[in-house]
Amino acid sequence: MKNRTINLLQIILLALLIGLISGCAGRQEHYSSSVVEYLYSGEQVVQKPEVPTLALPLKVGIAFVPESFSYTDMLLSESQKMTLLETVAKDFKQYAFVEGIEIIPSDYLVSKGGFRNLDQLRTMYGIDVIALVSFDQKQFTDEGVTSLAYWTIVGAYIVPGEKNDTHTMLDVAVYDIESRKMLFRAPGISHIKGLSTPINLTEELRSDGIKGFNKASEKLVVNLNRELERFKKKVKESPQNYKVIHKEGYTGGGSVDTSLLLIMMLASGYGFWMRKS
Repeated sequence: MKNRTINLLQIILLALLIGLISGCAGRQEHYSSSVVEYLYSGEQVVQKPEVPTLALPLKVGIAFVPESFSYTDMLLSESQKMTLLETVAKDFKQYAFVEGIEIIPSDYLVSKGGFRNLDQLRTMYGIDVIALVSFDQKQFTDEGVTSLAYWTIVGAYIVPGEKNDTHTMLDVAVYDIESRKMLFRAPGISHIKGLSTPINLTEELRSDGIKGFNKASEKLVVNLNRELERFKKKVKESPQNYKVIHKEGYTGGGSVDTSLLLIMMLASGYGFWMRKS
């Protein structure tokens, strides 16, 4: 019995020594897509944004920008992307100045396609504004001494646990296509902490990755609502930066319509009076 205890202690000490030696070992995965890379990396000349003309009610498109990497074991399937986009689209639908939402499949966006690609989407779907969704997810697996607290002893065996951190950010950037101007943006950030053994590491990382996107999308929706409200106020308070017109048959609704046009008319009249003076 005494010898068995000594042998078990030797195994534990040996495992600790290995942990100290390999304490810096770790694995890191990084998946991302970038609105800047999609819109501007292929442009010969970066066009200066113009004052946008917002023709109410707006037709809005929403899509994921192409990833800046390629891998066969896709972290987010197309159906999962569509589900996330539908969640975000619900926020736009509640506003009277939005006529409709078009969820655009990833295949219709070309890598580094830029505003030329957006012009094509505008023609295809009849949209005025597009919400471009990008993401950045980092997964880090820490092995060794920093994970000793998660080790368990099963008989005479020591199974090292691995601490998995998954950081995820989803970002929505809303652009007026014709003027090339970004109207507003909203982020959603999540942090998932998990544990696994080397045997189920891949499955655990995939599961944490999906959880990270889901939690980030929940926070994105909250922030998107806040930014939409801020945008409405910004349009009202800065009529010199936004031109608002009504499409035929649209009588207005919400705070970005009749009252906004009245403010713009008063501002224009005041400017004319000042020039005459």
